[in-house]
Amino acid sequence: MIIIGIMFFIFGFVTWLNGSLIPFLKVICDLSDFQALFVTFAFYIAYTVMAFPMAALLEKTGYKKGMSIGLLVMAIGSLLFIPAALNAEYILFLVALFTLGTGLTILQTASNPYIVLIGPQESAAMRISIMGLINKSAGVLAPLVFTAYIFSGIGSIETLDALQIETLGEKLIQPYMYMAIALVFLAVFVKFSTLKEIEYEDDDDFDNGTVFAFPRVVLGAVALFFYVGIEVIAGDTIGLYAQGLGVVNATTLTSYTMVFMVFGYIVGVTCIPKFLSQEKALVFSAVSGILLLLGVAFSSTTSSVIAETLWGWSGIMTLPDSVTFVALLGFANALVWPTIWPLALEDLGRHTAKGSALLIMAIAGGALLPIAFGKIAEVSGSMQEAYLYGIVCYLFILVYALKWHKMKTW
Repeated sequence: MIIIGIMFFIFGFVTWLNGSLIPFLKVICDLSDFQALFVTFAFYIAYTVMAFPMAALLEKTGYKKGMSIGLLVMAIGSLLFIPAALNAEYILFLVALFTLGTGLTILQTASNPYIVLIGPQESAAMRISIMGLINKSAGVLAPLVFTAYIFSGIGSIETLDALQIETLGEKLIQPYMYMAIALVFLAVFVKFSTLKEIEYEDDDDFDNGTVFAFPRVVLGAVALFFYVGIEVIAGDTIGLYAQGLGVVNATTLTSYTMVFMVFGYIVGVTCIPKFLSQEKALVFSAVSGILLLLGVAFSSTTSSVIAETLWGWSGIMTLPDSVTFVALLGFANALVWPTIWPLALEDLGRHTAKGSALLIMAIAGGALLPIAFGKIAEVSGSMQEAYLYGIVCYLFILVYALKWHKMKTW
């Protein structure tokens, strides 16, 4: 569990740096909002492109060796940020992000089944929520550490001159070099650790057919596709949205969304399954997400009383109402991933590994839906109204919670 916990911390730290990178790269590479959102596309599309190849790799190497390989691939991705930063070359940044995503694909495919299978199915969401606490705690730290280091002595990101922009790009080199060193160290640590391999029980009932014969996992992947899309929109566009409203230090705002996700995971750890079933938790998440998106679209873009109450201690900015609602989406999103995984993998027998890979492929929602969001915002001229399209995502999640997860045959 400790080793898997370390993996989930890495997932969170690397993944949620993207929310800070988007407004950062927008400045140093002179991008539009739509172009900047290709950060999420390059990172998350790796999960779709590489999921089944990486699942095949895990079958050949074993899970422990495969995780070490994944960490080394991530180290290579981190090192690619060095030439990208030196040249302020956006394409190189996207290649580096795709490489990081490829390494994470291996780690995600291996680690999530561990958490589902090491205990009773009905409490799997609680165990995944514990991992989520670790993951999103890293997500809280990453933007704060990034902003504190990168922008120290620089001033406001909106008022930089050419020399400061060049200096800003160069400051990106050191943290990613340190990250590469840490990832290599962790790869060696995992290689020589006592982590055991996952052993799936063979079941004659599942000898025929493929994983696509099981509606609950296929439709679970569909629901996860829309979930990851809206999760990434909530976490990675909040900085861009707040930047457009003139909020200072907008690159830190991904941390706000992550804080609310942490609160949501605490609910999962303490209430599932004792007070709240996995199905009901999923229904609550979908309904609350819809209501919060309505709050984003129809609330004020001026300073928020809610935000002042939540973030009113010294050194923390106040937020416009609509930005606060975007941050609150973190709470609605928190329990979706922990509840869909055990519901989708239930009774898959020897198809569990392929089912896991299929669910990991659904992370492509984080690549495609933010791009769609960016185009809608660009065409409509209003990012605030564009958030409304996220209601579609929560409707798919709601249908899975109410009906699709119960389907045993097509």
